[in-house]
Amino acid sequence: MSHQSPVEPMQESQVTSQSPVTYHKVSDQFKVPHSSEPPAVNMMTDNGNKFKVANRVSTFGTNLWAEFSSLANEHKATNIGQGFPDFPVPEFLQEEVRKAVAKPSANWYTRAQGHPRLVKVLSEEFSPMIGREIDPMSEIITTVGAYESIFCTINAFVDSGDEVIIIEPHFDCYKDDMIISGGKLVRVPLRPQGDGSLAKNWVLDPTEFEGAFTSRTKAVILTTPHNPVGKMFTQKELEYVASVCKRKDVLVISDEVYERVTFDDNKHVRICSLPGMWDRTITVGSAGKTFSVTGWKIGWAFGASHLITQLNHVASCSTFSAPTILQEAVAGAFEYERTVKDSDESYFKWLPAKLQDNCKKLADAFSSIGMTPVWPDGGYFMLVDTSPMHWDFSADNTGREHDVDCVKWLTREFKLATIPTSVFYCDDHKDLGSQYIRVCCAKSDATIDAACAIVRGLSKKSHC
Repeated sequence: MSHQSPVEPMQESQVTSQSPVTYHKVSDQFKVPHSSEPPAVNMMTDNGNKFKVANRVSTFGTNLWAEFSSLANEHKATNIGQGFPDFPVPEFLQEEVRKAVAKPSANWYTRAQGHPRLVKVLSEEFSPMIGREIDPMSEIITTVGAYESIFCTINAFVDSGDEVIIIEPHFDCYKDDMIISGGKLVRVPLRPQGDGSLAKNWVLDPTEFEGAFTSRTKAVILTTPHNPVGKMFTQKELEYVASVCKRKDVLVISDEVYERVTFDDNKHVRICSLPGMWDRTITVGSAGKTFSVTGWKIGWAFGASHLITQLNHVASCSTFSAPTILQEAVAGAFEYERTVKDSDESYFKWLPAKLQDNCKKLADAFSSIGMTPVWPDGGYFMLVDTSPMHWDFSADNTGREHDVDCVKWLTREFKLATIPTSVFYCDDHKDLGSQYIRVCCAKSDATIDAACAIVRGLSKKSHC
């Protein structure tokens, strides 16, 4: 992958100019939270401590990533739990960074709503996919990772007391973002129907889903390909979700960061492309997942201008803008991909094929000792059902779920780091995930081979 596409000269006037931000009158359901001054809060405690943590974050503690990554590092474990690719960055991406660093204007502040070259490229990339022209200056925002796009969306539209429906299991950041906004997450779990060893058979129960809506429901959060299940919602499933969201008049936050990683000829369908959904959907994407450079922290969101404008307001008073150099490099990477589309040089062709092969190796290893992998439709992750092993951790008396004990034991005793699945559920639903562990297939050959060797060395008698 050494060929480079020509780089369009950057206009300095574009870089420093700010697109005008306008307010739009929209449905009350999509109005932004009231922006009056917050009431004065007496921060003095009984002992006169003025440094008491704010109430809205007082429940925050050590998150699951700190807990399990520390354990993996402590035991120098082979890490197939966390979703960071550990294989080398391809040469064409390295070259785009070198070119960006050498360009003086790429080292300056850029347009807060999104680097002009990148938003233009994103518009050219996604407009054909959704069947409509996306205005790069008013309908796209770039952020410090997809994480910030999600944070900005929730804090732009969710007010205290509002409810947001989310499909479980789900990535943990949504919960904390909702706490900061004052909103409430209402969880509706995916449930295996029929053969639970296939992610496509993990489905929503229509009665349960529609029963979760109330007069306070503001939005639905959807992830496809799904983390951690690996399910890709089909056209029919998304049409159903869309029909309910239109009937209930709610916003959709569609997290599609794993869109480039699809297995077995599965088709990624974007809910914003369905009839009547553009004006109520914010679609979130990630350069980190698209090009396997998670440390770059470049994300984006696109949608109707009356929605994206509100994200701009939140982002402008937090990070202001994502790093110019890396936005420039991501734009160049997309442009390069166009020159090699569908060829053997294409990263978008190589990545899903490689990760599917890695998943197959891991699935074969776990199956060989009696565990049951849940074959994903796409994404970085695969669930593995550990219940056939009949491992019993009750004597450890940890008070944690079975999968948490299992993950810690595998890390300590066998130096294999995975992630428990119950941590992606609320307390009332943790039992739905307590027999599964999550593994990541976005790893190097060395990591995958080492993990498979460890797995094949396990047995039902490993823990009694």
